[in-house]
Formats: sequence, structure tokens, C-alpha cells
Amino acid sequence: MKLKPQEVLTENEIQRGLKMVIWDGLAAEIMTSFTSGAFLVALAILIGANNVQIGLLAALPMITNLSQLISIWLVRKYNNRRAVAVFCAFLARTPLVLIGLTVWWTSDISINILIFFLFFYYFFGSIAGPSWNSWMKDMVPENMLGSYFSKRSRYTQILNVILSILLALLLDFIKSRYPAYELYTYAVFFIIAGLVGVLGGYLLSKAPEPQSYLTSANIFSLFTLPLKDLNFRRLLVFNSAWVFALNIATPFFTVFLIRSLGLPLSYIIVLGIISQLASIFTLRIWGIFSDRYSNKSIIGLSAPLYIICIVGWCFVGIYSTLYANLALLVAIYVLSGIATAGINLSLTNVGLKLAPKGDAIVYLSVKNIVTSVFSSLAPLIGGLLADYFTDVKILITAQVNSPYYNKLVKLLSLHEWNFLFLIGALLALISLEFLGRVKEVGEVEKDVVKRIMRTSIKNNLREYFLIGNIIGWHEQLVAILKGRTKKSS
Repeated sequence: MKLKPQEVLTENEIQRGLKMVIWDGLAAEIMTSFTSGAFLVALAILIGANNVQIGLLAALPMITNLSQLISIWLVRKYNNRRAVAVFCAFLARTPLVLIGLTVWWTSDISINILIFFLFFYYFFGSIAGPSWNSWMKDMVPENMLGSYFSKRSRYTQILNVILSILLALLLDFIKSRYPAYELYTYAVFFIIAGLVGVLGGYLLSKAPEPQSYLTSANIFSLFTLPLKDLNFRRLLVFNSAWVFALNIATPFFTVFLIRSLGLPLSYIIVLGIISQLASIFTLRIWGIFSDRYSNKSIIGLSAPLYIICIVGWCFVGIYSTLYANLALLVAIYVLSGIATAGINLSLTNVGLKLAPKGDAIVYLSVKNIVTSVFSSLAPLIGGLLADYFTDVKILITAQVNSPYYNKLVKLLSLHEWNFLFLIGALLALISLEFLGRVKEVGEVEKDVVKRIMRTSIKNNLREYFLIGNIIGWHEQLVAILKGRTKKSS
């Protein structure tokens, strides 16, 4: 397998490489659809994982991000980002097959064995990540970063939607009709995921790599470069605070739905699909506007909406009827899908834009390593807090009395995971204060972007109506807050 970089890439080679990266993305999406998210949480609960162990599972991808230092060392030693990314992709995806075979041969698996194999899956994936990011930064033309990766995300999310519902229905069917085979079903999932992942690594190897030239400076002095860059350091502060706030709460959404509400896995997957569809419908417009204007402004519009969604989780479960709770969950998942599409795309792109071309792998690795420390601590702390709040409950009700109607209405019910959701929302709100300090090249004021987006949305009403509503709600919220500020002063 020849993986040498090339001095100059032709237009045809770039286009072929872009296609191969999308095919690898689809293979990777198959891999993650079979083995992560709600399926991984459901498997962990099935084999008896507690809150802290579930938090550890959520923290593993971030804990292993520290291995990205190895990626920098390998790239500096061999100056071949494609080789590092491809070979580590092979090494990362093989443990998934081993998990499946272990379950198949022993008809059992402990949570500790699952964590052991997944550690190597995330470990080698983390080594591959910085090499892949730096490679993509040089291969994908800068003026189409947002549109290309939003296109790639749309394709992978569409595939995720189709696979997730089919797999969830299959699992619910087996769980209800053939419960003795539920664990074997997960074994098959992991084997398929690992094999398809290895195939994706092979397809990725067909994408060309432009030659890069790295500085000969000491690796530890290189590591301090991003920390000395004031603007990049500000991005690190915001990104770290944001991921810490989110990971206090988000890993336990599925746990809450399974344990507290008792929802079938197919219901949870359908909710996830609803969020994915909302994300798919809005990814293109987020990508277009992030390329034309400002990633920072996109985050400023979408992050507050996501915080509102986290607060909304505090009200899930207070209704006596299932349909009322499902209606609230649908609203939360739709809005969070729209918000996360803008947040994730913009956070990735702003990191790529602020990283100098020659030292991109160093900057992006430092960003991932620093944020991983906070995002790995958060679910572990969240698991401990969930245990702490197990026996704590706050219930706020309203009594409605009349000659014809008596009703006790629940306004708010906080217990166990709900406390995490409220804490996460408050911390996320605080983290937004750090965003304004980040300076982005070509930055456009948020109000200007809102006006331009509103005009575009009016001309493309059917396609962009969801984001149009977000902008309208955002303006109303700002107006209310400004009005209260004036009154208080």
C-alpha cells in the first residue's frame, strides 16, 4: 500500500480524494451506528453498568485524546499524515471485532471487558484524528471547508437515520420475542461494525496527501505555541468550558429515558432520528453562512438554543401521560438537532481557521487534548452527582381549585439526572461569556449575519424556515433581556 505524500495534487486527484473521504465517512458512520450512542448505553445497562461506569464509557473518547501527542511525534518522525491516519484507523477498528467475538464465544461480557476493548478503539482513533485533521486542512480547499464537511455530514446523518431505526426495531423485536439472544445481537453488531470500519480505512488510503513541511523545533516547545497564541488560547478557554458544561448532562439523556421513563430503544432511536433530520435540513445553510460570514456568529445563534433544550429536559417526566412527555421530547430533539448542527460545524471550522497552516496539526492536537481533559472529567463528575442526587427530590406544584375542577399540576420535578441537566445548562450559559473574546478572521457582527440570514430565509422560505424561527426567537429573547436590564437600572 503506497501512502507517500505528493508535492502537487491535480484537480482530478483532489476530487477523487474528496470522494474517498466521504466514502470513509459513510463506513465510519456504519461503524458508529452499530456500536455507539443509545446502543452502547443500552448494552452497558444490559450488562449491569452503574452511573459512574456509564460516565466512564462516555469519558473514554476524551480521556484517550491525550494520545494525540503520539500523533504529533509520528507525523514529525515520518512526515506522512496519511500513513498515520490509515494505519491507526485499522488498529482502532479491530477491537470492535474482538468485542463481538468475545461475546459470541463466551455468551457473556462484563462492563470492565467492554471498557478495556473500547479504550484501545478510542486510543488509536485519537492518534489518527490529528493526522486526519491536518491532512484534510491541506487537501480540502479552504473556501469550501464549510460546504464540503456539511455535505459529508448530511450523507453520514442520512445513513445514520436509516440504520438506527432498523437496528432499534430489530433489537426491540429480539428483546420481546427472543430475549436470550439480545446479547448475541450486540455481538453481531460489533463484528459488522469492525469489518466495515476496516473497509473504510482502506478507502481512506486511496485519498491523496499533499506534501507538508514541519518545523524542526522541539516537540514540547511546539506544544506551547498554541498556548502562547492569545486568540487561540481564548478559543481553548471557551471550548473547554462549553464541552465541560455539556458533558455533565448529555451522556445521561439516554440513561434517563431508559431507566426513569422506561422508553423502548426504538422510541429513543426515533427521537434521535428526529434530531438528525432537523440537523440534516439545516446543515447546508449553516455551512453556507459559516463560509461566507462568521463561525462565531453561528455559535452565538445556536448555542443559546441548545441551552434552552437542556433546561427543557428538567420538565421531561413531570406529565402523567406518555404522549405529553413524548411531545416535549420531540420539541427538544428537533431544536437540539438544529442547534448542534450549527455548533459542531462552527467549532470545527473556527479551530481550523485559527490554526496556522504550517503548525495546524500541533494547534488542533493541543485544542483536542486540552478540551478532552475537561470533557472527560465532566461525565465522571456527572455520574458521581447522579448517585449523590439519587435520594434528593425537589417538587414544585400548583393546586387548581374551582367548583367544577380540582387538579394538582406539577410545575417542576428535579431528581437524580434532572439536577445534572440544570447544572449543565447553567454552566453552558456561563461558558458563552468567553466566546466574545475570540477573534475570527473575516468575522462579521452577529446582528449583521442575522439580518443577512433573515433576507436569505425570506427568499428561501421553505428550505430555511426552521433557522428563520431561531433568529426570530433569539431577537425576542435579546429584546426581553434588554428590557429587563433597563428596568432594573
